[in-house]
Amino acid sequence: MSKMLKVNIQKKLKEFDLEVDFELKKGCLGILGPSGCGKSMTLKSVAGIVDPDIGVVSLTTDKETVYFDSAKKINLKPQKRNVGYLFQNYALFPNMTVEENVAIGLGKGEDEKRVSEMIKRFHLEGLEKRYPRQLSGGQQQRVALARILAYGPDVLLLDEPFSALDTFLKEQLRLELAGLLKSFDGFSILVTHDRDEAFQFCDELIILDQGKIIAKGPTHELFANPKKVQVARLTGCKNISKIEVIDDYHVKSIDWGLIFEVPKKVSSDITHMGIRAHDFAPAKKEDVNAFDTLNSTKLELPFEWEITLANGLWWKYDKKIHEHDFEIPDYLKVDPKNIILLEE
Repeated sequence: MSKMLKVNIQKKLKEFDLEVDFELKKGCLGILGPSGCGKSMTLKSVAGIVDPDIGVVSLTTDKETVYFDSAKKINLKPQKRNVGYLFQNYALFPNMTVEENVAIGLGKGEDEKRVSEMIKRFHLEGLEKRYPRQLSGGQQQRVALARILAYGPDVLLLDEPFSALDTFLKEQLRLELAGLLKSFDGFSILVTHDRDEAFQFCDELIILDQGKIIAKGPTHELFANPKKVQVARLTGCKNISKIEVIDDYHVKSIDWGLIFEVPKKVSSDITHMGIRAHDFAPAKKEDVNAFDTLNSTKLELPFEWEITLANGLWWKYDKKIHEHDFEIPDYLKVDPKNIILLEE
C-alpha cells in the first residue's frame, strides 16, 4: 500500500469558495499564495480545527485513516488525527515551562527520555525551566516544533513558520527546518506567501488564489515555466507585459515598446510575456533582443544593483559588498530561452 495524504475539500467562505484537491505521496508540499487566499484554512481543514462543507481528507500509511468524509459522516477530532500543527504565533502555553510545553503532547506519564531527547535535538538545553515570555522568537519556534515532534506525528503542518521572526533568525531557522524536513519520515505541508521559502523547502507546489488551485506541480518546474500571469507574479517574476504577436517567433511587448524573439512558436492562448529580473546581460546593439539603456536609474543594495530602465523594465545585477561603482552598459539583451510566455 503506497503512502498518501489525500485532500479533496470545499468550504464556503465569506469572500470566496475554497476548493482544494491534491494528493501528497512524499516529501514536503508547499501552498503558495497571497494573504487571504485560503492557505491557512486548508491546513486547518486537514488538522480538524475547521470542518469543510463537503469532501474527504485521508491518510494512507500501512492502513488508511479517514480524517474527514462528509458523505460517510466521518470527522475525527484533532487529537485523534496525529497531525502536528505549527501555528504562526507558535501557540505555546504561557503558564508552562519549556519542558512542560514539550511534554504536553505526550499525555500522562510522559516519557522523560523523549522530552530530554527533543530538548537536545532542538538546542534548548539550559532553557528547560523558562516560560515562553522569557524566550526569543527563534527559541519559541524551536519549543513549538519540539512539542509537535515529541509525539511522532504522521503529518506536519507549518503555517507561515517564519513570519514572526527577524531576518537574521529567519536565515538560521530556515537551515534548521530544511534539515528537519529532510529527516522527517511523514508528510509535511508548508503554507507561505514567500516564494524563496517555497523554493527552498518544497518538492511539490500548489499555487492558490481566491480559494482555487491555479497551478500545481514540481516546484522547480513551476518556477521555470509558470505558464500563467498570476503564477509568474507569485513566483517572483518582476517584468510582465501584455503582448501583440508579430509572427510565430516574435512578439511586441505593449508595456515596454520592444520587439522580442521568443523561444518557441507563440500559441493563440499566449497573452503576456515575462522576464525575470536577473535574466538580462550586457549586449552589443546588433545582438538578438538587444535594447538601449538610456535614462536608466540605479539603486545600490548590499549585494545587488537594481536598475530601472526608462522603458519600465527592471534589472537586478549581483555585486560584492565592497563594490560601489557600476557603469550601466549602453545595451542589454535577454536570451530568447529566458523569455516566459504566459496565459492570462
